[in-house]
Amino acid sequence: MIIASLLDTDLYKFTMMQVVLHHFPGAQVEYRFKCRNEGVDLVPLIPDIEHQIEALCSLRFTEAELDYLRQFRFLKSDFIDFLGLFQMNRKYIAISPSAAGNGEIDIVIKGPWLHTILFEIPVLAIVNELYFRRIAPSPDYAEGRHRLDDKIATIVDDPEMRGIRIADYGTRRRFSARWQEEVLQVCSDRLGEVLTGTSNVMLAMRYGLRPLGTMAHEYLQACQALGPRLRDSQIFGFETWAKEYRGDLGIALSDVYGLDAFLRDFDMYFCKLFDGARHDSGDPFEWGERLIRHYAANRVDPSTKTLVFSDSLTFDLMKALYLRFRDRVIVRFGIGTNLTNDLGYTPLQIVIKMVACNGQPVAKISDNPGKNMVTDLDYLQYLRKVFDIPAELAPAPVSPVGQIAGGE
Repeated sequence: MIIASLLDTDLYKFTMMQVVLHHFPGAQVEYRFKCRNEGVDLVPLIPDIEHQIEALCSLRFTEAELDYLRQFRFLKSDFIDFLGLFQMNRKYIAISPSAAGNGEIDIVIKGPWLHTILFEIPVLAIVNELYFRRIAPSPDYAEGRHRLDDKIATIVDDPEMRGIRIADYGTRRRFSARWQEEVLQVCSDRLGEVLTGTSNVMLAMRYGLRPLGTMAHEYLQACQALGPRLRDSQIFGFETWAKEYRGDLGIALSDVYGLDAFLRDFDMYFCKLFDGARHDSGDPFEWGERLIRHYAANRVDPSTKTLVFSDSLTFDLMKALYLRFRDRVIVRFGIGTNLTNDLGYTPLQIVIKMVACNGQPVAKISDNPGKNMVTDLDYLQYLRKVFDIPAELAPAPVSPVGQIAGGE
């Protein structure tokens, strides 16, 4: 059983789920899976994926897990009580070979948002682990440990990195559950206060670490269908978030419509209200410089705000970003694949993204066109017009049957 606990997921799944319970309990959504690696045959994994999902759907939160969640002031008692009744339902997820016949698989998650939101992270972790069990039945853990030691040394042996702060964001694309846990143990022992925590709630509970996370793309995407009008959907998402959390969890995601659109909506009110922003696409150096200028233009001291970098990070890139911004803003890093899936094998670039809410297409158009995902041409054109998105950031649409572009 790959997933042994419903806490084996990212914190932002729970923080978004609480918003869904309190504000959008009737929302209906659809998610789809995409593997961006070419030539990877995942079809032979389908029986094992099915078996693991059956096991996932048998899990319930334990009393110890619920008690752990109750200690966080931003999680309300009625939400924890709901989790005490919660169980994933197998009828909401379907897996099949792609009609393209090229080794791709279709994973479709469709149903009430409140009852489907927790599928994404464990299903991605299941696909990853089963794939690497097949291609590397005897993993080279020695190589993985050597690489991890080298990365840690670049931080602990460099006096210029004394103030850097790093978190583990690697659950969805980890090599395996066992390897993520070992990596986190080693990082906790050797990095000390440099390691600020992990997005994985189960491991945070197990090792006394801080669980980290706020919102993901699906939240702002869903607001395209749930808000009063499309143009105000990003504003609606931020205002609803602030209403729910009253100052907690104050890191805003900046790349659902591209940075230009984010900055237009992230006015002085939001600059002062939110603690900072998270980068997840586009040039991180340019993004940081523009955020600093934006805060200053809105009469906010940038040094009081946090910039979280989480896009395709390596240790070398984190070090360069830290040296660029450390004296001007609070800098934080969330590193995923390069931390939890670096044993010498090519990682899978897999995602599960929301593509519809309440029967309406929803989309993400980021500053990295390779991460975009759109299934409806008319909606794409409308979205571009409403948010004044340059054509080079908007991809050609793809078939709604499993063929989406996506990234994280």
